[in-house]
Amino acid sequence: MTEPARPIRVLLADDEAMVRHGVRLILRHADGIDVVAEAADGHQAVDAAAAHRPDVALVDIRMPVCDGLSAIAPLLALDPAPRVVMLSTFGDEDNVVRALGEGASGFLLKDEGPQELISAVRAAAAGDAVLSPGVTGSVIARMLRGGGSGLARSAVGDERIARLTSREREVLVMLGEGLSNHDIAERLGIGIGTVKTHVGAILDKTGSASRVQAALLAHRAGLVS
Repeated sequence: MTEPARPIRVLLADDEAMVRHGVRLILRHADGIDVVAEAADGHQAVDAAAAHRPDVALVDIRMPVCDGLSAIAPLLALDPAPRVVMLSTFGDEDNVVRALGEGASGFLLKDEGPQELISAVRAAAAGDAVLSPGVTGSVIARMLRGGGSGLARSAVGDERIARLTSREREVLVMLGEGLSNHDIAERLGIGIGTVKTHVGAILDKTGSASRVQAALLAHRAGLVS
């Protein structure tokens, strides 16, 4: 008999107890997800992660003592390191670009729905990048202006898009919309493993170094409005 998969272990870090309570309630009703620890600031988050070894850390940006952005590096220095997803009521470009630059796996706005939060946790645990659609727009806007990573200065030609199959092109558009692998799989009615194969092919064929860079390509090629 096949043993059931180990639940995804989650750490919640937010200085507002009511927010932590709300997120915990949402995740409690999701199959295969356990909230194993909570923290009220960045220092507590790092200590809790070291003690409880979560797979995913949901970390608020604005916290006293040590904010979420400052906690990213020490969280990622742990062994094993959790996948860090930033939570915020703010989706401004500076916070998004800095969080991704520090190594966060994603950025999720707090006004996203319960299913989006659950999908984000599962996607992060699976190694996917997680970006709210609105946040993706901020990243793309910043990069198109040539800020931050410099990806907007890379050459983009129609021949890159021409290398893709029709299904890979569909998936590229969804990357541009900020969808996770889980969301893409549900929309197309295919397995997550198949989506990962398509994403890998897209990155290889277009010479994109990341999902965000592929999303940028989709925008610059006019595939996403």
